[in-house]
Amino acid sequence: MKALARMQHSENSPVKLINVAIALGSNLGDSLAILEQAIETVSTEPNVTLLRKSSWYRTKPIGPPQPDYINGCITCQTSLTPEVLLAKLHQIENLFGRERKEHWGARTLDLDLILYGDRLINTPDLIVPHPRMQERAFVLVPLMEIAADWIDPRNNLRIKTLGDRLDQSEVFRIS
Repeated sequence: MKALARMQHSENSPVKLINVAIALGSNLGDSLAILEQAIETVSTEPNVTLLRKSSWYRTKPIGPPQPDYINGCITCQTSLTPEVLLAKLHQIENLFGRERKEHWGARTLDLDLILYGDRLINTPDLIVPHPRMQERAFVLVPLMEIAADWIDPRNNLRIKTLGDRLDQSEVFRIS
């Protein structure tokens, strides 16, 4: 009887929705089409609701010689745990032909979980906030566009404050 009561209580409990930020990038194939389709795929995932989408930006790659990237960010609400959301993002990358051949190599699609509410997560498979977010204008410029007032829980600084500290001269808005 107690188990049934607990189950009914949990079914009636409100689901906690977490605001998340996801960075997107592509530099292989029809990058704009891939990125738009990836957003559509993310937004149709159960328990994920798209809130906002940034413009697209052309940026220079980090790592081995490769084509320029197109980058952007989205914000969503989800009831998924960070680990389940990350697994979904990896599945979507795979749907679009993502191959992990070399560190920082070219890719059809890259989806990074940048922020998960105000949580600090540090596991072997996931670090949130993204460990290099505050060094990367290609993440912060589009994120500032849609979530300037969100807070990085590591240092309690606004996204806009972090972005304004970076050289943005090689981040070009294309749409």
